[in-house]
Order: sequence, then C-alpha cells, then structure tokens
Amino acid sequence: MKKVILPIAAIAAIAASGSVNAGSRISNDLSRCSAGKGPAVLISVRGVKSSSGKMRAQSYRATRADWLKKGRWLNRIERRASRGSMTFCMPVPRAGNYGIAIRHDTNNNGKTDIRKDGGGMSRNPSINIFNLGKPSVKKVSFYAGSKITRITINMKYM
Repeated sequence: MKKVILPIAAIAAIAASGSVNAGSRISNDLSRCSAGKGPAVLISVRGVKSSSGKMRAQSYRATRADWLKKGRWLNRIERRASRGSMTFCMPVPRAGNYGIAIRHDTNNNGKTDIRKDGGGMSRNPSINIFNLGKPSVKKVSFYAGSKITRITINMKYM
C-alpha cells in the first residue's frame, strides 16, 4: 500500500493552537534577524499557493506540554499572504529548542478550511492521512542558538 501524505491534521492542529491570551503578537521586523542580533529565527517559507488571505507564524517551546497547545505559543506574526516565498523573523527568548507552525488562511475567515488553507512546520514533517495526529514535537524541534538561526518551511495544501 502506498503511503499518502496530506496536511489535514497539521492544518487543523495549527488552527486549534491560536488563543488571544497566549504569547505576544509581534510585527515581522526583519531587522531583528540582521547580523549581530538574536536570538531569533529567520524563517524562509516556500510554496505559498496564493496572495489571498493571511499568513500566521507561531513559535513554541519544543516540549510536549507546549507544542501546538492552545494558549502555549510564544510569539505570533500575522501578515498578508504573498504567493511564492515569504520571510519571517521570529525572536525567541533564549537559545534552546523550538518549533514553528505556519498557517495560510486563504480566505481570511479565521477558520480552518481543510480543502483550501495550507500549513507548514519546522523541519517539514510529513503527515500521514491514516494517522491524523499532529506531528510530534520530536519531528519539528530544532535548536536556535544565541544569534540568528535560519530554517526553511515548505507549505502544504490539499
């Protein structure tokens, strides 16, 4: 049997993770990721399907207690989507292990539309349609040092 990879669980998990009481909503200030700054993560997002809607990037501590849990994100950046590639600069509190989740709300309705919206996560884990759980923190965790850490996230859509 061929393994089928779809982003359904990833998108739903990212959408469920939002909360108005969590972390800080910050601007996408790319100067925070310039030489001599940090700690921060420079996120290159590839494969954005369209320029419609909004992109949301959220950072989490890489622990099972925090990863994609409602109200447990550290920082959130929201900005208008731009087809193709986008860049985010996500400051982190200190050097350590983190996970990043990206969501593309294509129609900007604040809801997850499984067949339209997209998502992606640090380290680009696969999602197996037969195992609809969210990717484990082990699959998304990366180390961000005291300076600027660069990662690439590939967007996934149905």
